[in-house]
Amino acid sequence: MPAPKIQIKNLGLVYGARRGQAPVVALDGLTLDVGERELTCIVGPSGCGKTTLLRVAAGLEQASAGSLLVRPDGSARPLIGMVFQGAGLFPWMTVLDNVAYGLRLRGVPATERMALASRWVGEVGLSRFGRAYPAQLSGGMQQRVGLARALAYDPQVLLMDEPFGALDAQTRLLLQQLLLEQWERATRTVLFVTHSIEEALTLGDRVYVMSARPGRLLHETRVPFERPRDAALLRGDPRFSQLFSAIWGVLRDEVERARADEGVEVAA
Repeated sequence: MPAPKIQIKNLGLVYGARRGQAPVVALDGLTLDVGERELTCIVGPSGCGKTTLLRVAAGLEQASAGSLLVRPDGSARPLIGMVFQGAGLFPWMTVLDNVAYGLRLRGVPATERMALASRWVGEVGLSRFGRAYPAQLSGGMQQRVGLARALAYDPQVLLMDEPFGALDAQTRLLLQQLLLEQWERATRTVLFVTHSIEEALTLGDRVYVMSARPGRLLHETRVPFERPRDAALLRGDPRFSQLFSAIWGVLRDEVERARADEGVEVAA
């Protein structure tokens, strides 16, 4: 069997005490593998460490224990792209300049990077808005720009932190389909965090359930749906509701436990 693209072993992360408060254990003994060109989804209650896990994978946080290894395709350091829940666009840059930003950091010549940026702006259906600024776009359009920026960077690994969570249901469905189509054209390794079981089943090859804090893995579901997928039609498959119920059966207790813990913290 080939080595996994992302290999996580016994990962732990503890945030140190601040202003007399006790340390916070965000992740504890978390182990999972993400295969090459696999789209893996993680669901879990608020505050369970899903975003922290992505930040460790992106090199933005340092683990306290265990290891997280992102294997390159060759000897070079692997390129990692990240898409956040908020598009994270630079407000003083045009759409094209935002999409080209990562390419500029990679040292891609100006003519080539603007050609690539223009191509990806077209891929997400925003060709008419290349010279617009983020404030002139809707939330869904901004999120498309964020997705185009990540894909233009051409990363080996794409980390996605609830990128569609703040969008209305219709826009969310459109962007799920857009991601499916772009992933199927040029398959990358994707680790996708979401609160939505439906979204995880629509997009993923595997779905993991994380516990309430400290984050541990409780359950793995292998998604049986063939690709290519239609995000809208998939929900009509009887297996979809069966898988949803099975995952929710595991997740429900963790959501209730997380809310109980929040109540204790607020009362304190």
